[in-house]
Amino acid sequence: MSRVNDAGRYGLAEYFRQQLDAQSQLHADEETRWYLGNLLERFSSSDVLFSYADGERGIRPLALLYDDASRCPHEHERCLLLRQLGDQALFLGALFPEHYARKGIRRDYFIGMGSGAYDYLAAHARELRHVFAELAGRFAQMLELVARICRRYREYDAGEIMALYQRWRATGNPALAQQLIAAGIPIDDSGERSH
Repeated sequence: MSRVNDAGRYGLAEYFRQQLDAQSQLHADEETRWYLGNLLERFSSSDVLFSYADGERGIRPLALLYDDASRCPHEHERCLLLRQLGDQALFLGALFPEHYARKGIRRDYFIGMGSGAYDYLAAHARELRHVFAELAGRFAQMLELVARICRRYREYDAGEIMALYQRWRATGNPALAQQLIAAGIPIDDSGERSH
């Protein structure tokens, strides 16, 4: 049975949890894997990711979500905003790094915003504090894991492949090399890269 049919048969959240379970290097708490599976399922709906502001539909920038949370007088609402911030940082940073890199937004921005939001939740949320603590402490690893799982099923356009190739040439990052290989692009690692 194809991967698409497996995802449809089990439900998207369960499918993502199975993919997370298959990653032997994860060693994450079971509730954390459930949380990540549910997060990926939630964000598969554009209504969760996009919002309306000033009559236009878009993704609220992480810095503005942080500002909203810092100004919020009610702890419960602040936690809801920071949870949205952490989840959105994980999702966007994992699935669209090339898009944001072209705008000058690097991986460390997502890591800082996401891990900071989850760290606050680990101390202040009403529930799932241990999940938020694990996500905060291992945010970079979780970001790469989600990216690896979702990349397998993503098709890149020519511009994205070129940007990916240029980033690999500049950094030599093995994760980028794997993305290129998965996209069917042969790479020659023996040549000189710019540094």
